Amino acid sequence: MTLTTPSAPDSRHPYERLTPHGVLAALEAVGLRGDGRLLQLNSYENRVFLVHLEDGSPVVAKFYRPGRWTDAQILEEHAYSLELQAEEVPVVAPVPLAGGATLAHHGLDGQDFRYAVYPRCAGHGPELDDPQVLQWLGRFIARLHQVGERTAFAHRRMLTPRTWGHDAVARVLALDMIDPAQRPGWEAACKAALQRVDAVFEQMQPLVQLRLHGDCHPGNLLWRADGPHAVDLDDACTGPAVQDLWMLLSGTREAMAAQLAHVLDGYRALRPFDARELALVEPLRTLRMIHHSAWLAERWTDPAFPAAFPWFGTPSYWGQQAQQMREQIEAMDEPPLACAPIANA
Repeated sequence: MTLTTPSAPDSRHPYERLTPHGVLAALEAVGLRGDGRLLQLNSYENRVFLVHLEDGSPVVAKFYRPGRWTDAQILEEHAYSLELQAEEVPVVAPVPLAGGATLAHHGLDGQDFRYAVYPRCAGHGPELDDPQVLQWLGRFIARLHQVGERTAFAHRRMLTPRTWGHDAVARVLALDMIDPAQRPGWEAACKAALQRVDAVFEQMQPLVQLRLHGDCHPGNLLWRADGPHAVDLDDACTGPAVQDLWMLLSGTREAMAAQLAHVLDGYRALRPFDARELALVEPLRTLRMIHHSAWLAERWTDPAFPAAFPWFGTPSYWGQQAQQMREQIEAMDEPPLACAPIANA
């Protein structure tokens, strides 16, 4: 009798199976033949490639992280992008593939990958120190929200203190990645901060919720000759309108108040804005910080993450995060951010 040794479990991360040849094979399966030129673009959550086709045209292929979204959630993101595009809101939306679908599946080395294809859209980041640019961005986001409020997501996540905060803390603790000496301080600081967040959200009820970009930081706003274009709706969710506005603000409290005045001046030209939502700016910042730590912890088995974020998970990292949570408690105890007067208005 011949004895066989059980094969060792495949410890590779799924993305290690996504070779350049596999990317080109997936595109060819939907009728897009590459000419061999392929460049991986800067993306950690998904894998994104600039691919030149045989006809000379470039496309961007986005391979979704396995296990993160369901097909229904991805297709809902695509439908939102296409709805915005149909309303002439500048957004980089997926292109129809073979058979008219925007989402395709391709098996590579035993792993099923979902992917979509987008047109290449060149541009640069917005000049956020220019008041006219801030007003333009306000009008742009108002247009996005005009479409977003027409109906509701059925499958995408809702931005709440539970989903972005409490659940994120629980996931980090379950992964047991925090140095034992730092864990009590970080956990206590997060829980204290989330108590403030919960209280503000409770005071805001009833809170109008609508479909959002969800991750509307300047890196996801591509500036072209004809103005801003939204890219990467991967984090599209349901939440308050201010979520798509506050990440445009930076600097001191006075600087943010001045920036906010210009953003809302543009926004209110097209859509009303409930000033009560300004009380959510610091709570939303707190949720984003906690959510970011959970995101890094859950992605740590992806080889790209230790290489890109070598400081994550160190005792100094968790100590710094605990201190930032304490600072956020102080920020949330201050009066809400208010618009500064616009000079010569």
